[in-house]
Amino acid sequence: MKKVFVARIIPDVGLNTLREAADVTVWPGELPPTRTELLANVKGMDGIVSLLTDKVDGEVMDAAGSQLKFVCNVAVGYDNVDVSAAKQRGITVTNTPGVLTETSADMAFALLMAAARRLPEGERYARAGNWKTFGFTLLLGQDVHGATLGIAGMGRIGAAVARRAKGFGMRILYTARKPHPDVDAELGARHVSKEALLSQSDFVSLHTPLNAETRGYIGAAELAQMKPTAILINTARGPVVDTNALYEAMKAKRIFAAALDVTDPEPLPADHPLYTLDNVLIVPHLASASVATRNKMAEIAATNMVAGLRGEVPPNMVG
Repeated sequence: MKKVFVARIIPDVGLNTLREAADVTVWPGELPPTRTELLANVKGMDGIVSLLTDKVDGEVMDAAGSQLKFVCNVAVGYDNVDVSAAKQRGITVTNTPGVLTETSADMAFALLMAAARRLPEGERYARAGNWKTFGFTLLLGQDVHGATLGIAGMGRIGAAVARRAKGFGMRILYTARKPHPDVDAELGARHVSKEALLSQSDFVSLHTPLNAETRGYIGAAELAQMKPTAILINTARGPVVDTNALYEAMKAKRIFAAALDVTDPEPLPADHPLYTLDNVLIVPHLASASVATRNKMAEIAATNMVAGLRGEVPPNMVG
């Protein structure tokens, strides 16, 4: 029987599917396996089910052995997997596209609204016993309706965020390698340069993949181009934003707020100075964290793996 290593506990709908087709070993810890543990556990495996916390590179593939043929990532992004190294070794890499689009867009818009209306600050204020009366100038935020939303990366999730923005009467700008006429026609969106998006947007929401071009996409220069009333939302990948530059900009209140579902490093250490700033909202990578979506992601990853082990073409190959 083929052997599969699953690098973290995933929902039963995925594990049960895998166990019907393979001898499955699951890493039991809440934390991902260390590098040493990962290298040891993949030995002799025909397939690896990885999460975005697992760096699956040539070293890991070689540690598994020449029989390794499939790496199935339980995520849309696969920057944690060296696809080039996999190709060189005849290993197929898959992901879980599409299923988390709407759920991730919900989270991006939730972060946008929470930061705009200063909800985390308000909750902390009330919980601390500081709410004594109605305050006419207390915790004034920014309006969402009628504002300009700039979307960096008009893929599936970016387009889903744009549809939500249309319901709030927002003006929609976006950057992408090329215009998307269908999105323009449906939502009245406009393809613009990065500079125009940063300087004109009241909200900048990041939806780019992580690669050499997008690493550090938002740094000190970009933050300086944004409006002082602007809000930055990142549900893409942490390294898309220069963390040090963001801290300096937020500390100096060069923009109004930032809302981060992802950070660099991730997780952000508990003593990181970003946590000291009231105008920064940080949550622990929850964009796809609904019961239905995480179940479906596990199911798709398992389906990809089982198809490959049975000699079929996995439905969600990348690269």
